Amino acid sequence: MKTGRFLQLLVYFCISIFSAYGAHAQMDNRMIRLAKIEVDPAQLEAYNAALLEQMQTAVRLEPGVLTYYAVADKKNPNLITILEIYADSSAYLKHISTDHFKKYKSTVASMVKKLELIDVNLIGSAKQPGL
Repeated sequence: MKTGRFLQLLVYFCISIFSAYGAHAQMDNRMIRLAKIEVDPAQLEAYNAALLEQMQTAVRLEPGVLTYYAVADKKNPNLITILEIYADSSAYLKHISTDHFKKYKSTVASMVKKLELIDVNLIGSAKQPGL
């Protein structure tokens, strides 16, 4: 490998590391959680509607609710995983005390067969520019 190309790659690597460190440092206060949910298959359509309404309302009304991603297992669509990102734990506590969250919980209470909440730490992230 030519010295110029090696230095170019080394500079790129260092910039990437420092950029990732800066992004990680900004994420330190954020609360990140995975919710793993098993839904009664007979009530899946109603559950998904309630979930979507809750997620959209929370992001629209609560500045501390930063991100929701909800995905369903392709083979078992009643197995749902939600990635939730909050500005901090205080934002999460505010979120679970809102009327729209309480409405969601009461609406889906009989639909949810199993719920597991897993708090996680961000290791890193990557995405296409502009997304």
